[in-house]
Amino acid sequence: MAQNFVYFDLETQRSANDVGGWDKKADMLMSVGVTYSTARGKYRIYTEDDVQELIDELLEADLVIGYNHIYFDYEVLMGYTILDLKEQTSNLDLMLDLEKELEHRPKLEAVASACLGQGKSAVGTDAIKWWRQGKYREVAEYCCYDVKVTKEVHEFGARNGRVAYVNRFNHRGEVPVNWAFPA
Repeated sequence: MAQNFVYFDLETQRSANDVGGWDKKADMLMSVGVTYSTARGKYRIYTEDDVQELIDELLEADLVIGYNHIYFDYEVLMGYTILDLKEQTSNLDLMLDLEKELEHRPKLEAVASACLGQGKSAVGTDAIKWWRQGKYREVAEYCCYDVKVTKEVHEFGARNGRVAYVNRFNHRGEVPVNWAFPA
């Protein structure tokens, strides 16, 4: 059986300001979670009611690939489970990998626009606003798009052994990566 690599992202119902700080991510609550499974070859959207199914998919994956998912998305999911997902899953966090080389945390937008010529469709605070307005479809589409961009950035890095980025001074750079799929 082929290995199952799962690309993952989630959006929250609340901001860090709403819950009293970044140290309370578990209180932000998931609005929507999205995965792309290489075994299924398709995306799956999870609502808060489906959060256990999302956690199960992450636990069963051969590798979970995300962008800042270890210290953000997993921390949000800790509001729903006692499991330490970062310890119980095999992970490739693209942002953490880039941070080791660059000594700062580049935004997904900065990497995607430099590698793919296109960035994200919105920002996370837009997703919270849409959630509050009852625009659930917009939140799901935005999260799906972030998973797609993460997948395409990963595939670009795996193919080329490097990724490009634009830093906070608007200078373009490149960094080597070792993102080839494990055999």
